[in-house]
Amino acid sequence: MNNSLVSVTITTKNEEKNIENCIKSIFGQTYKNIEIIVVDNNSSDKTKEIALKYTDKVFDKGPERSAQRNYGMIEKSNGEYAMFIDADMILSPDVIENCIKLTETENIDALWIPEIVLGNNFFSKCRRFERTFYNGTVIDGARFFKKSSFIEVGGFDITMSGPEDWDIDKKLKAKNFKLKLLETDVLNKNSWVLYEFIKERGVNSNKYGSVIYHNEADFNLKKYLNKKGYYAKSFDGYISKWGKDDNDIKKQFGLSYRYFGVFLGNGKWKRLLSHPILAIGMYFLRFLVGVSFLINKK
Repeated sequence: MNNSLVSVTITTKNEEKNIENCIKSIFGQTYKNIEIIVVDNNSSDKTKEIALKYTDKVFDKGPERSAQRNYGMIEKSNGEYAMFIDADMILSPDVIENCIKLTETENIDALWIPEIVLGNNFFSKCRRFERTFYNGTVIDGARFFKKSSFIEVGGFDITMSGPEDWDIDKKLKAKNFKLKLLETDVLNKNSWVLYEFIKERGVNSNKYGSVIYHNEADFNLKKYLNKKGYYAKSFDGYISKWGKDDNDIKKQFGLSYRYFGVFLGNGKWKRLLSHPILAIGMYFLRFLVGVSFLINKK
């Protein structure tokens, strides 16, 4: 494994509660040749002030996260590899090292990384359960890229805010670039600086390998549905771009896959039956998201 520079872009807006742990998790990586780029969208809190304690690469850019990501990953990064995360995300200690190993060993252009939702309340647990079904499917979105491949497909579509993650995967596939799910062995993380933080939010990090932890401990149903409704405003443009008969589009927006196929295929139905209460809560959230989508469409 060579010592290629990895550029990690964090997009922020009023994230003073989350940004420090996010950056600490990057500094705690087993792979050290990393630059941290924070692209802020006019925060009114102390997000930028906190970020500047750790990196001098803190910039202002808007109006939406697609433009922020492109600005950080293309215009301001110097790395051979480019990665993006949100400020409420925490990287497990060896995730970047293993991304580099897999990318170089198998000549991969982009990687999906398993995501574990944090939180002790019921809906956070349902979201954590739900998210495990999406890894490496068309519902997932790549986060780690060869920068050259990311640039070749034009980065994120700045007309979208929501389905741009799906869109860039499709652009990569259209160029016959290789995408793969990062899968690693479990790693003992007892000495990890953020071990207790993760544990207090309902997750034993020793059960997982290289993952991204998404802090939804303050889950609010109304805000969650409002966010999903906002993302839905970009769906028509995304569907129009690729065509309603595209196989991925059919899965991403079709009832049969979104409510059944993604949860039942490849033996995943066993996991569903093993946790009936979480499954019911998950389907309740999916129903509400569907209603929100239909309301916004009207």
